[in-house]
Amino acid sequence: MAIHENLLGGPPPTHLPDDPEPRELLAAGTAPAEVAAKYPASSLVWAQLADDAFAEGRSIDSYAFARTGYHRGLDALRRSGWRGQGPIPFEHEPNRGFLRALHALARAAAAIGEQEEYERCTQFLRDSSPTAADTLS
Repeated sequence: MAIHENLLGGPPPTHLPDDPEPRELLAAGTAPAEVAAKYPASSLVWAQLADDAFAEGRSIDSYAFARTGYHRGLDALRRSGWRGQGPIPFEHEPNRGFLRALHALARAAAAIGEQEEYERCTQFLRDSSPTAADTLS
């Protein structure tokens, strides 16, 4: 038996490749909009913009930023072999940008009254990573 074989028969976990530059720039205090302009494919940057907008009461902006991060993350997941289901572990730091964007999308959807999208995104987050759902909620 191979090490890390999925004994439940489901798809293996997806681990996005590391992209440390946006994370390092944000940690150094670079404005998220500046980082997004330099790294527009980074879900992490869009998730940060969504979080900042939501904290400022700008739910529509938060929704738009989160949706961008979500779609950028879906693109990255597909490039990494994800086929629409299976674990996306929060414990793998490069996955956190996508998972944060997904959480931010659910939160913003609830704030603007998009109940179906809120429920879909909340379930998707829980199915992808129970740890992320518990940590981010």
